[in-house]
Amino acid sequence: MTQKLIVNGGKELTGEVTISGAKNSTVALIPAAILADSPVTLEGVPNISDVYSLISILNEMNVKTSFEGTTLTIDPTDMVSVPMPTGKIKSLRASYYFMGALLTKFGQGVVGLPGGCFLGPRPIDQHLKGFRALGATVENELGAMYLKTDEDGLQAARIYFDVVSIGATINVMLAAVKAKGRTIIENAAREPEIIDVATLLNNMGAKVRGAGTDIIRIDGVEEMHGCRHTVIPDRIEAGTYLIMAAAKGKDVKINNIIVEHLEGLIAKMEEMGVPLEIGEDYVRVTAPDGPLKGISIKTLPYPGFATDLQQPFTPLLMTAKGESMIVDTIYPKRIKHIPELNRMGANARVESDVILIEGGHQLEGAEVMATDLRAGACLVVAGLLAEGETVIGGVEHILRGYDNIVEKLTALGADLHMEDRED
Repeated sequence: MTQKLIVNGGKELTGEVTISGAKNSTVALIPAAILADSPVTLEGVPNISDVYSLISILNEMNVKTSFEGTTLTIDPTDMVSVPMPTGKIKSLRASYYFMGALLTKFGQGVVGLPGGCFLGPRPIDQHLKGFRALGATVENELGAMYLKTDEDGLQAARIYFDVVSIGATINVMLAAVKAKGRTIIENAAREPEIIDVATLLNNMGAKVRGAGTDIIRIDGVEEMHGCRHTVIPDRIEAGTYLIMAAAKGKDVKINNIIVEHLEGLIAKMEEMGVPLEIGEDYVRVTAPDGPLKGISIKTLPYPGFATDLQQPFTPLLMTAKGESMIVDTIYPKRIKHIPELNRMGANARVESDVILIEGGHQLEGAEVMATDLRAGACLVVAGLLAEGETVIGGVEHILRGYDNIVEKLTALGADLHMEDRED
């Protein structure tokens, strides 16, 4: 018996939903907090399994934590450096942020190679390039990364990333905040989550400038202290609910949104013909008068169309008239949702990593498997659209990134629940 998500499709969505704090920020903010010498309080933390995995890792390193509601307090005062437990590391990719944080905190660290969703090759070579430029030695032994600095500690450097990488940008920021001198990161990623992490670091006493641009300058400091920090809203969760509302909504208002973070998605929804009312911190979606229009999408680094919204967006394209096309330039192998959608009656195919979708086919409920986090969100959207019952396996992937998804969708009028069923 394993837990499945059961979705009875066809129900119209109405009402309001409030977006939680950003997963992709939170999983970096938590490792960043250990750089303080007194407690850090994070507000707006989402209730997702990745957060509990990170808390468990902190507890193993003697970091005291308290997580009540959406407020997480992290007290690293008595923290000790221990080899990172590989079992927990394998469950989430963001564990690699401990590499930069431990290097800064202790001058050394042992971190298991990161896990998380398999989306094809996602090398950490740019992370390691940055650490080495700052003066660290990095060795890979038996599936773990051994990081160490000499007695002089980390030294500032000019680092140019060969490819734009959110993870490498954040990790090198964490490593550089106490390095001696001014570190300059060029070809840095510009995602909102990077600005969020830089804001926390600066509130802790760091000197980070330029986050959100492609050049970040960091002047090393000797000490960092605790603070309070509110996590930004999750633009991917917000985008997913916008897509769900466009797929099955009659009148849905999505609250706690930073609209600027979603401009790539909103532009494509408007191109399809989705009626949107855009407010200062909300977007309201109403039912279109006629069929939506098929379009082409290419995922790009921020502020382009987010790769994390490519999979949830795919079922919406299946409701559109004509053919649509998706090219994912970030993760070309992010295509495992396509066979599952075809089980439900979709007409989609992959040619040379290009997804081609023929719209206008009614989806039917089926047994499907979420192979990763955003593929899981895709199947929830498909389940809402389908006639009959959709049974989604691999629920643990969905729970990694969506706070109270069953409760939020139920409040909008969807019919879904968790249930133990035989495989």
